[in-house]
Amino acid sequence: MAAATIHIADLITRLRQGERNAQHELYRLYAGRMLTVCKRYLGNGPEAEDVLLESMMLVFLKIDQYDGTGPLEAWIRRLVVNHALQVLRKRHILYVELGGADDNTGPQPITEHPSPDSQLSATELMELVAQLPDGYRTVFNLYAIEGYSHQEIAEQLGIAIGTSKSQLNRARAMLQSWVGQAFYHHKH
Repeated sequence: MAAATIHIADLITRLRQGERNAQHELYRLYAGRMLTVCKRYLGNGPEAEDVLLESMMLVFLKIDQYDGTGPLEAWIRRLVVNHALQVLRKRHILYVELGGADDNTGPQPITEHPSPDSQLSATELMELVAQLPDGYRTVFNLYAIEGYSHQEIAEQLGIAIGTSKSQLNRARAMLQSWVGQAFYHHKH
């Protein structure tokens, strides 16, 4: 068993015993990455930090529910994403149904790959994603970053599958437009 695995197993045991030092250690290990997740859904404002703190409290309260299946970080990430989605639902984010799932009149997914000299860094791309309208950003993150299916997204957000697909297509079209503008301005 690797040292990191032993360390995590020991940390989980200590968390289940309510040890404060273990809570601090868990926070230190995962807070940075989980704040990035929060910012993907809620932007860079104080709301993302609030959701991080609330999510970490949920982790401490629900640690007994972690059954060891899969990495601890994935389990924590799922709690963080679910809590961020709850906050977004309270905001009553508007998901506009702009056509059925078979509607091909809207923007289509990006099919061309930019040339190597036109690619943005991952940080620059995530900054663009953060500028998407809430509904577009939420669906884009769930689909492209978290790997949810449109069925899972629809269930999580209480929207139609077609709405999930159209929000994703529009997010991709908006990002493609912005990337094109960034490339044009970068070259000229």
